[in-house]
Amino acid sequence: MLRVVAGALFLTLLATPAAARTVSPAAAAREWRVRHEREIVAEFDSLLAIPDLAKTPDGLQRNADAIAAMLRRRGVRTRVVSVPGGASVVIGALDTPGAKRTLGFYAHYDGQPVDPLDWTDPPFTPTLRDRALEDGGKPLALPAAGDTLPTEARIYARGSGDDRAPVMAMMAALDAMKAAGITRRSNLRFLFEGEEESGSPHLEATLTPERASLAADLWLICDGPLHQTRRPLIYFGDRDVAQIDITVYGPRNELHSGHYGNWAPNPALMLARLLVSMKDDHDRVSIAHFYDGIVPLSTLEQRAIADAPAVDTTLMREFAIGGSEGAPARLAELITRPSLNIRGLTSGHTGAQATNAIPSWATAAIDMRLVKGMDPAATVQRVIAHVRAQGFFVTDHEPTLGERRSHAKVAWLAARHLGLGAVRTPMDLAVAQEVARVVDSVRGPAVRLPNMGGSLPLSELERAIGAPTLVVPIANHDDHQHTFDENLRLQNLWDAIALMASLFAM
Repeated sequence: MLRVVAGALFLTLLATPAAARTVSPAAAAREWRVRHEREIVAEFDSLLAIPDLAKTPDGLQRNADAIAAMLRRRGVRTRVVSVPGGASVVIGALDTPGAKRTLGFYAHYDGQPVDPLDWTDPPFTPTLRDRALEDGGKPLALPAAGDTLPTEARIYARGSGDDRAPVMAMMAALDAMKAAGITRRSNLRFLFEGEEESGSPHLEATLTPERASLAADLWLICDGPLHQTRRPLIYFGDRDVAQIDITVYGPRNELHSGHYGNWAPNPALMLARLLVSMKDDHDRVSIAHFYDGIVPLSTLEQRAIADAPAVDTTLMREFAIGGSEGAPARLAELITRPSLNIRGLTSGHTGAQATNAIPSWATAAIDMRLVKGMDPAATVQRVIAHVRAQGFFVTDHEPTLGERRSHAKVAWLAARHLGLGAVRTPMDLAVAQEVARVVDSVRGPAVRLPNMGGSLPLSELERAIGAPTLVVPIANHDDHQHTFDENLRLQNLWDAIALMASLFAM
């Protein structure tokens, strides 16, 4: 287990800022980081030790307070704001005299739920290992002050990769710049929220009154993993998400499968048939008008997809799968298309608990990833129409016994989350291109893609603040995001510190 080291990084300064002016911000940050790896990891440890789950609002507030304190120690003008029912949002401002541009930096501090029994190390007891667990990683003690750590070492904790790593990278970058005397040319704005993993339900309402203070030429969203080749990656947008639970019904209570089989309707089979009807044999969604309104990719976006490194064969081997949906199209192209995914299925019992019975109900949890031009609410209505077209009586509530008796096929559709629509920033936007060149300068050419496959609150930010967004991820692609044994590869953190210093100096 890592040990928290007292004191903030901002107190440790290099003695020769004048000499540092001859090197790039990235080089200066790397030089500073090599001397302060112990302090960086220790401060990161203190943040990761705070629970960050939605069901622990006290933990979320402690995260917000800790991040606010980290910013203030570094001279950033900081406020913590919220709306009723919402988690705190930490807002920071660092002005630069004479600056003609403002850049915003976003990350979130909340994390996905955990089952501690699944984890090798306790999820909120940050543990440093000399390499990945899959490669036999062993616990590693912090080095003496001034000594370095193995670049393949990893920190295991919930939120280490998604998404408290950018918070630490930004703090260390500010320390490095101050120590090296690196001059900023832009005003900087910081925004850290605590509800991203819940769909950011209060973010737009929280930020709308802050529109003037958060005005920027571009907001950089520091979330997500690098490319699977470990090359830097820039996403110019995201896919939105809509989530629906579908429950279909059989008999009021489970029935003996021998006595009532072939007579009582089986909801598991009904649901399976319904789900199969939603996609054709070529993995294209069969729901009528599902693809209506999509904004086509530009020539520049199509070229970026074609130029992206091919990783499909490598990933198939890594994930132990013998084929991929959508083939022969590659992953880089497929994540620019809408998708329909079955997140989970529940009905009856399996394994040692299986009984010879006809289930009473069956539920499927579905998520749909939507691309620019698709309306989430309209898409949900098209799903409802499709279910009706399959002969189901559809309700928006748990059906009554009377409704179940009156219809041979009954389905309850519950929308769990509806986004505001997907976003894609033009790839030729001048300020975005400038950021991309800076990213290229730190670790070599970045992979550029029109959008990421996942979802981020880009729409909420753009609607509330009125500025374009760009996604600049830093975590390793194998960080076990959203599952147990989440981790951050140290070299990713070191590279992120150099990157943030370079972006802060733009």
